[in-house]
Amino acid sequence: MADVLDLEEKVEEEFEIDEVGDEGLQKLKEKAKKRKGRGFGSEANSRVEVEYEAMEVDAEGGPGPQRSVEGWILFVTGVHEEAQEDDVYDKFAEYGEIKNLHLNLDRRTGFLKGYALIEFETFKEAQSAMDNLNGGDL
Repeated sequence: MADVLDLEEKVEEEFEIDEVGDEGLQKLKEKAKKRKGRGFGSEANSRVEVEYEAMEVDAEGGPGPQRSVEGWILFVTGVHEEAQEDDVYDKFAEYGEIKNLHLNLDRRTGFLKGYALIEFETFKEAQSAMDNLNGGDL
């Protein structure tokens, strides 16, 4: 990070230039304030409040099925790292037609990361799957 010098302006006193230039340089250093970092010239507390998109929550305060372009998505957590795609598909297919199933893998180990995204055709199917399988083991 680069250091920046901020000079206080005093117009009434001029620097004397001598042959060596040391005396003028010393006066310049005395009048300078040393500051580091970004944004020290602007207001420090000028943060702007930004509202980000968030998942919708249901009446109980937890997130439910979320609307997507083609259906309703459930974000399923607690999936065992050695679970297979067929196991997850079979468990959730009992509650409706699954349009899409996405299991993220850890690049280093090759195991699941512990969550799945499951897309159902209708809200009713997604809600019934969530109600019946919430808190269960996968």
